[in-house]
Order: sequence, then structure tokens, then C-alpha cells
Amino acid sequence: MATVEAGSTITSRLKNLLRSPSIKLRRHKPGARKEDIGSKVTLEKVLGITVSAGRSLSCDPKTGLVAYPAGCVVVLLNPRKNKQHHILNSSRKTITALAFSPDGKFLVTGESGHMPAVRVWDVAERTQVAELQEHKYGVACVAFSPSSKYIVSVGYQHDMIVNVWSWKKNVVVAANKVSSKVTAVSFSEDSSYFVTAGNRHVKFWYLDEAKSSKVNSTIPLLGRSGLLGELRNNFFTDVACGKGKKASSTFCITSSGLLCEFNDRRLLDKWVELRCSLSFQTTVASCIIVNQEYIFCGCADGTVRIFNPNNLHFLSTMPKPHRLGVDIATVTEASRLFSNAADAKYPDTVGMTFDSTNQWLSCVYNDHSLYVWDIKDLKKVGKVYSALYHSSCVWSAEVYPETKDSNQACLPPNSFITCSSDSTIRLWNMETSNIHGTALHRNILSNDLMKIILIDNNTQALLDTDCNCTGLADKVDVQTLDAKVGIRSVCVSPNGQHLASGDRTGTLRVHELQSLRELLKVEAHDSEILCLEYSKPETGMNLLASASRDRLINVLDASKDYSLQQTLDDHSSSITAVKFAANDGKMRMISCGADKSIYFRTAEQTGEGSVHFTRTHHIVRKTTLYDMDVDPSLKYAAIGCQDRNIRIFNISSGKQKKLYKGSQSEDGTLIKVQTDPSGLYIATSSSDKNLSIFDFYTGECVATMFGHSEIVTGMKFTNDCKHLISVSGDSCIFIWRLSSEMTINMRQRLAEMRQRVKVGEKCTPHKTTNTSFCCRRETIAVMCPVPALSSDSDKEGVDEGSDEDMTGKKLRSF
Repeated sequence: MATVEAGSTITSRLKNLLRSPSIKLRRHKPGARKEDIGSKVTLEKVLGITVSAGRSLSCDPKTGLVAYPAGCVVVLLNPRKNKQHHILNSSRKTITALAFSPDGKFLVTGESGHMPAVRVWDVAERTQVAELQEHKYGVACVAFSPSSKYIVSVGYQHDMIVNVWSWKKNVVVAANKVSSKVTAVSFSEDSSYFVTAGNRHVKFWYLDEAKSSKVNSTIPLLGRSGLLGELRNNFFTDVACGKGKKASSTFCITSSGLLCEFNDRRLLDKWVELRCSLSFQTTVASCIIVNQEYIFCGCADGTVRIFNPNNLHFLSTMPKPHRLGVDIATVTEASRLFSNAADAKYPDTVGMTFDSTNQWLSCVYNDHSLYVWDIKDLKKVGKVYSALYHSSCVWSAEVYPETKDSNQACLPPNSFITCSSDSTIRLWNMETSNIHGTALHRNILSNDLMKIILIDNNTQALLDTDCNCTGLADKVDVQTLDAKVGIRSVCVSPNGQHLASGDRTGTLRVHELQSLRELLKVEAHDSEILCLEYSKPETGMNLLASASRDRLINVLDASKDYSLQQTLDDHSSSITAVKFAANDGKMRMISCGADKSIYFRTAEQTGEGSVHFTRTHHIVRKTTLYDMDVDPSLKYAAIGCQDRNIRIFNISSGKQKKLYKGSQSEDGTLIKVQTDPSGLYIATSSSDKNLSIFDFYTGECVATMFGHSEIVTGMKFTNDCKHLISVSGDSCIFIWRLSSEMTINMRQRLAEMRQRVKVGEKCTPHKTTNTSFCCRRETIAVMCPVPALSSDSDKEGVDEGSDEDMTGKKLRSF
């Protein structure tokens, strides 16, 4: 008996080895293989920014590269060429502050989370060269000394500590406690002292280099408070030490809108009013930049004031960015950008950095937009670069489908759509040369964004209320936050003509993509709409299903003005996914939810011509089911589960055929699953913020990625099999480039599928007893190399059965 078992095991291993497309990977050593799967997918572009204040924006003084955080990634932007490079923080902690060294060779970052580190990176190699750990909760701001010998890091308010690092030795040379909330730090030009600013706090810290270099242990850092006088109760939002002739002065701004100058005796010598309008967050001024010629003060309502550092005389006001709610598709000329409407509202300036070589001022606004202004001539300020991004959690992404007739396409190739809590739906394109057509012209505000659909014209929802360096975010009116509608899900019809969206209040909208006209707005649910799904053409029907937290599924007929066909109430908790499929000559609907149930339904056509779904199978598992996708063969449904497993079910029988791990980690849960267009791979996102790609057949992990600082809420493979798009709660969109090996495998599989479709096209339509379908898809399902499954258990394992297609060629098996 033992001999038989041993023999069958060896046979199984040989079969699996021969069938696996990743046989080369298995020859590598374990360490080499791990490194390989980590480099299979690379981050190509980031569409997002998470700058919350001036401390998280910096410019390389030598090359002009602009550095800013996007989740756990530092984006190094070349504004002139519109090129990005990326530094990925392997700790998966959110980057809160950063600064370039004076020579531009190094970049220091601070992060938030448990036991955060101050990290130093080699900019050219984009590799970590130092890791400094002393803070407990988070790093509020970091700065290099002008000599590059020291780094200052200030912790969050609960850390109550200021550290001075001799970073090359990885030691704290001086430290002291600080009781106030500190939001900014700036070094003097001669490195003899630095200044911190915050809530009722301006403090001068003196660094005795001779003493600190002789002592091996940490010495107390000597600090003296600034003499604030009658301004002692102000919140000092940012600080900058003077340059050149004003090197002995220190400049600060207050949240109430005052520009202050401290003299060399720490005395508040003079101040002037910025005269800015009051913003939504009651913060009038938030950031300051000082050089020998100018003082730039970033203020509310998109205002940047410029003053003379020698006498604090007002010089000029910078142009404002786009107004909130602008139709960016109409901004095709600079004159349209600078035409200020009387009642226009603008986003607040929250961060700035200055490139003294090119005379470029980079500004970040609290709607997560970035502008680079050319200020060589203050009377003719020009825009070098700009980008607009989502300002809060991105919930879903959809790739625009390929259409047989390009003239019928509403969007150019390589377009995709995202929706967000900022109450917008945004239309993007990965190749700027593709942006054309009558409805979507090239605009001058963004190289990637084609159109913003603002729901209910709620411009206040466009602002990030957390971009508040004064610490007043917890005082923001809760009712104002609730005013955000928040778009929770989107779906594009297979013909590319309609865009359906569902919001957090349960309202379903349908837009016609050619003109972006709203066709339908109906209160379809009592709670947020978690998922939407159009039926595919091969089903013979044109249906839209909407599923909600209210436990209901509404089925609408898109070909009959979205008339309601049926409401299904089988689930007892939130419905996390709903999908359509057509196989065995029948139309199916599969849904799963937080009640741990999976329902398989079959469509029947009534005498009146409407569609009615009846339950055929009901499966209950011991774990919550968070997401589902149907493979291209329409034979299997893959479900991502709370226990980090992917469970694969046969749609016709409702039986579980396969189970394998969907995460490399032992922590967290699976949030999203997504198959590629060919069905070879399946991508997963986990609550530990990691992404993985698995071989759909073997369950072998072929690639891992990280970079988002919040959970990944949506993923989509592009039609050309070159990229994976991921969106996250950190407001960022990441575009990942897949390895050439993966792209080739997928395209080869798609070519085989198309070849088999040609064979299937010889078939003629036929009718079932209930409704009409074409057998073309059935032929594909039979002839494509899809896995043959027979294991019904909830255990991991490999079924050794194999099927044969019509040509006698053996199909790959799970």
C-alpha cells in the first residue's frame, strides 16, 4: 500500500513539473527565486500624491528633480521631461516627510507607524544607505544640515523628541524633548543652529559640533525659545532660516496669516499680514520658502504671496491654479487657465519647494494637484508642469474595453476609469499621444487625465481635509465631511458606450461616454453600492446588476432603458461581488458576500420577454468572501477569502474544485482578486498592503509588489497585457509594468483563444428551452486550454485528471 502511494506521489510530481510554465523558476535557489518574483513587476508610473505639508516636498538643488511621497513611494519627478523615478519604502510605512541633501546625492525620509525609521537613500541608485530608529510613533519632519553631516528629525507630538543624527555613523549625537506639536524645521546657513516651529512654538536649537564630535554618547540638545511677545498664542505653520545678507534672520508664518521675522537675538522683530482669504479649514497660510531674493508664502484659496526678505515689502502674487470643479477638457489654452471667475473657489496651497537653478517654484494644493511655475520674470509667470490627482480613497478602476470598430470607441486606446471618495469619476489615458477626438481634446492641466466627472457639483468634496498642518483636522465640521457623496463602484458596458457608477448613498448613475451625458440617476439601494456588473455579449443579453450593503441585487435591462427586471434578496449581509457568465448554453449569475455564501443562479426568459434568475446552487464556507472574478473561459469563478485563500468553483455545478494560498504573508486577508485577459494569471491584494500575481493553474506565486500605504481597493490588467493598474485608499493609482515573459505568455494564450474562436464561428446559433444563446462561446470553453477540475473538497491539493479537446491535444490541469 505504501509503495503504491509513493509511486503515485512521484507520478504526480513529474506531471506537475512537466505542466508548469514556471519550470525555470523552480531550478533556482530559494533565495534567488524570491528575488526573482520581487522583480517580475516594476512600478512604471504613479498617478497620485500624498503631500500634507511643505515638509513632504523637496527639490534637488543640482538637477531640479522634485521629490514627493505617494503612499510608501517617493516619486522623483523631472518636470521638464515629465519622467518619473521611484524609491520604494520596503517597510510599507507611509512616508510623512522628506528632504534632499545640499549636494542632491541623498534623500532623507521620515515615516509613520509603529517604530518608524528615518531612512537615507542614494538618489542615483535609489537604494537605502542608512536606517535610523529612535522614534516610536511617527516622524513629523526631517532636514539635512547644510554640511550634510547631520540630519535632524522631529517626532510626532506623542514622541516629544528632537534627534540630531550623525547619519553615516548611525548614532544620535544630540537629543531633547519638545512638548509642543512641531510641524516644521529649518537649518541656519552656517549649520550652527536649527529652528523648529509649531503650535505656540518657535525654538532655536544650538549644535556645538566640536563638543558633539568628541563625545561618544548622546548629549542634551541646547534649545532656546523664540521671544514671541503678543503672538505667543499663534500656530506657526512653517519656518525658514534666512539666506545671504539675511542669514541671521528667521522667517515664520502663522495659520492666521502673518509673516514674521526673528532677528539674531531670537526676538520677533517685525511682521506683516499676508491678506489672504479665509479657507475652509480656517488656515490662512501653511508654507514658506526663503532665498536671497524672495519669500514665498503659500496661502489659502490657491494664493502664493511673494515678499522681499530684506524689508518684508510685498512684491507680487503668483497665478492661481485651476478653479475647483473646472472642466479640464475645456482648458486647452493658457488663457482659459488664468481667466479668474468672480465666484471661483481654488484649492489651498499646502506645500512648496524652489529650484534656484531653473527658477521654478513647485506648489502642491489640497486637492492633490501639483504645479511647477517658472518665475524668472514675476510679471510673466508661466506653467512648466501640472498634474491633477484624486484627493481621497480610490475605490475602483475599470479598463476601457477594446472595440471591433475603432470609430465607435468613445475613449482612445489604453484608457481607464477610476472613482473615488472625492465624488469624482476620472478618465485617464496611459499614452498622451492617444488623447484625441471630438469630446476629449488634449488639455494643458494634465498629461494623463482626460476628464473629471464631478458628481452633484460638490466642489468641497475635492479637498483633502487631512492636508492641514495646523493640527485642526479634528475640528473640521463632521457635517461637511458627510457631504461627500463618494463614488464606490464603476463599470463600463462591453460595447464601451455606457458608464455605470454607484455611490455611498445607494444612487445608481449611468453616463453616456460619447457625450458624458447622464442617462440615468435612480436611488437603487438604501446603502452604498459595492459592485456593478454588465453582462457580456456572449450571454445574448444586455443586463446590469447592482449589489449593495443593503443585501439586495437589482437586475436591470440596459437595452430597455435600464428597466428593473428583478430584485434578489437571498443574501443576509453585504454583497461583495456579483458576476455574469454564459456556459453550457445558459446564462448564469454568481454572487458572494460577507454572509460567507455563494449563490449560483440561472436565467430564464418569461413569456413577457423579461429575465428571471432562479437559484441553482447555494454554497456556504467558513470564511468571509471578499471578492470574485470569472476566468475568460467562463467556466470557473475565483473567490478571494478572509483566510487568504483563493477558492475556485465550477460555475455549472457550483462545486469547489481548487484551493490555494492567495498571499505570501501569514497576516491579513484577501481584499481583491483579478484574472488577466487570457486567464493565465490571477492578481490578488491583501490587507497587509501587498500585491501578488499567481499562476491560475498551479497556484504558484510568480510576482509580488508593494508600494501602497493603504489597502488596495481595485486592480485591473490592461488589454495589451503589459500593465496592471492598482488603486488604493491612499488616493494613489499605481501603474505596474509586467515582465516581458508574462506579457508574451498572455498574448500567446490570447492568440490561441482567437484561433479557436474562428473555429467556433462556424457554429450556428441555437435556442435552449428558456432563452437564446450562441454556441460560439461554448466552443471556446471546450477548446481553450482551461483547467480540468474534479476535486470538491476544501483541502489544498492537485487533481490529476486531464481533459482532451477536439483535436486530441491534452489540456492543462489543476
